[in-house]
Amino acid sequence: MAAYFSLILVFVTLGSGLVWLADALLFAPKRREKLAMAQAENVNLAEESAEVILRESAFVETSKSIFPVIAFVLILRSFIYEPFQIPSGSMMPTLLVGDFILVEKFSYGIKDPVWRTTLKETGKAERGDVAVFKYPKNPQIDYIKRIVGLPGDRIVYRNKQLFIQPACAEGQSPCPELKLIDNAQVNRGEFSQDGTPLLRFKEQIGEVTHDLLINPSRPDMINYYYRQDNVPLTEFIVPEGQYFAMGDNRDNSTDSRYWGFVPEQNLVGKAVAIWISFEFDRAPADFLPTWIPSGVRFNRVGGIV
Repeated sequence: MAAYFSLILVFVTLGSGLVWLADALLFAPKRREKLAMAQAENVNLAEESAEVILRESAFVETSKSIFPVIAFVLILRSFIYEPFQIPSGSMMPTLLVGDFILVEKFSYGIKDPVWRTTLKETGKAERGDVAVFKYPKNPQIDYIKRIVGLPGDRIVYRNKQLFIQPACAEGQSPCPELKLIDNAQVNRGEFSQDGTPLLRFKEQIGEVTHDLLINPSRPDMINYYYRQDNVPLTEFIVPEGQYFAMGDNRDNSTDSRYWGFVPEQNLVGKAVAIWISFEFDRAPADFLPTWIPSGVRFNRVGGIV
């Protein structure tokens, strides 16, 4: 839906702008010429009559009214910040269902809103970023996950433990070794899944410290993992120009472990803040529809880590 909205926004902006331009260059001069002829024929032409002659059509007036607003929204949404709603629990506890976030669009390059061609490089995704990207299997869908692996990295996820071997830079010696990403348990049972209390850990990836959830009763679904040629199961070598992304809710996230890597051109932006957070706790039998918020979580408003 977001992709279609972008196209609609571009077309409405372009259309209203062309109508405004056509009126300024073609129709407005003709109206002024018509007014001049009317005044030449009648020097005492009433002010009301002059206004009628100069008045643009309702279509032109509407186009001129909405063009500045739509153009501003297009620029803001395409190149600066775009709002997103969190639809699932794959990024719990960092992001909850009902969180509304702001995504910084210029973090990973300034791109045109239609073909997503990079117009200017402004930065690269970094390890630990919470990023929004176009789902590689269906670019019409937006996903949000944490960037875990950078181009050239070796990623291992085995027995619910994450190992990272950063790419060896040209001329670097010795090359980085495969290391376990340490984590410390925070609590158990704050969140649950199908009646199972989840373990909450604090983990540091790159320069970012964040919390994650583990379901101790659910085995790793390694039979569904993405397979690379000549790479052992549970291991992933991130290709150049691509990234490895995982959800913070490790046992309830369909991510790079299952469908592969995120091409750089699919990156939409970096999630930087929660601007509002709604609770949706209504039962189907309630008088109000379930899509109407039952409360506001003001304590969640702020930055994302």
